[in-house]
Amino acid sequence: MIRRLFGKTLGFMGYAIQYGCIAHCTFEYIGEIVICSGPSMEPTIQNYDVLLCENLSRHFYSIHKGDIIVAKSPDKPSVNICKRVIGLEGDRICTSSSSAFIKRHTYVPKGHVWLEGDNLQNSTDSRIYGPVPYAMIRGRICLRIWPFHSFGLLQENPNGQVPGD
Repeated sequence: MIRRLFGKTLGFMGYAIQYGCIAHCTFEYIGEIVICSGPSMEPTIQNYDVLLCENLSRHFYSIHKGDIIVAKSPDKPSVNICKRVIGLEGDRICTSSSSAFIKRHTYVPKGHVWLEGDNLQNSTDSRIYGPVPYAMIRGRICLRIWPFHSFGLLQENPNGQVPGD
């Protein structure tokens, strides 16, 4: 009796470990569901929108300017941020405001990206913490799941162009 119970427990644990490994690999390498909070990407992404994030792009180095990505925060690596890619390595980025008389520029170093929120007045982004290492990118946002009336692909930047151009 005890032997049979022990055998069933071990069998259950084996299945649980297998399914746990499958879930981990799926979320790490294929994609995941994320909830974005905060006003930095408004009006493109509203507070608490539920989004589908695919992780294959970062593994194949196919992140492009204009993509909205999820990355680890350079300030707090335990927190994820959701921002738009403004510049890739080697790009020249204007770091001053559009109304500034003297324009300042910087170059994105090798292995880094420049990230900014669509709501420039209310976004902590690369203008504050500088270029973000490519290795901190978790994935690319590809689909809005909730709210259901907004289901579908995300719209382009509401400003009509990629900021920093």
